[in-house]
Amino acid sequence: MTGYALAAAEHPRGALSLELKSVNSRFLDLQFRVAEELRALEPLLREAITARVARGKVECRLSFAPGAAGAQSLDPAALDSLRQIAAQAQRAFPKAGALRLGDVLRWPGVLAGAAPDAEELRSAVAALAGRAVAELCAAREREGAKLAALLAERAAGMRQRLAEVVPLVPEANAAYQVRLAQRLREALGTADDERLRAELAVFAVKTDVDEELQRLGTHIGEVERTLARGGAAGKRLDFLAQELNREANTLAAKAATREIADCALELKLLIEQLREQVQNIE
Repeated sequence: MTGYALAAAEHPRGALSLELKSVNSRFLDLQFRVAEELRALEPLLREAITARVARGKVECRLSFAPGAAGAQSLDPAALDSLRQIAAQAQRAFPKAGALRLGDVLRWPGVLAGAAPDAEELRSAVAALAGRAVAELCAAREREGAKLAALLAERAAGMRQRLAEVVPLVPEANAAYQVRLAQRLREALGTADDERLRAELAVFAVKTDVDEELQRLGTHIGEVERTLARGGAAGKRLDFLAQELNREANTLAAKAATREIADCALELKLLIEQLREQVQNIE
């Protein structure tokens, strides 16, 4: 399921910003973009997300912008050390150019700032994560409600197709048995009733779709109950979609008439549409 959340907070030494993006995925896939100085807080973010999110590809970005109280300054000791190193290098390579200001500022340790208190920062990030995850889940829930309505519509369509098939089966089987009996008499050149009854019994077993129709009705009802119950239902609905597809395939294979085969094909189309949407549900 897709969703987006952005939360920001002021810290005594700067500004914190947490961005969460979620896209569809069958499993939970977390990706973190965290500044190096905040890397120790990644487990806290992971715990906050996994407590509320079970499926989806989630990208988490945490940044910290130092404020006036946490502004960086030049470290005199690091500057002296760099000056000595530069002088030695200049003597070794007289024709080399002098250090530029950008080179000096990028040198490790030259810029120093008052590091924020670890516990204060952890507490601030925990509160920020709680807000951002709640906002992300709210966005996902809104999308989930829309998807649930769409899936309920597909389930209603399947139930309608099933209602159309049921009355067709007895009449279709009876008409097909009459045609089959006539063809058997022509092929066998006899009116042996015992042989005809045996062949028709085999046909009846092969074309009996009562069990498939009952199981289809049961699975559709379970889909409707799962949607009405709400909550995390993606994996259960995915399983039901597989079972529905299995029964629809069998119904199509046993169809005695074109009308039943057409209904089975429409059922399979609706089931496939349901299955595709189920991949997006937690």
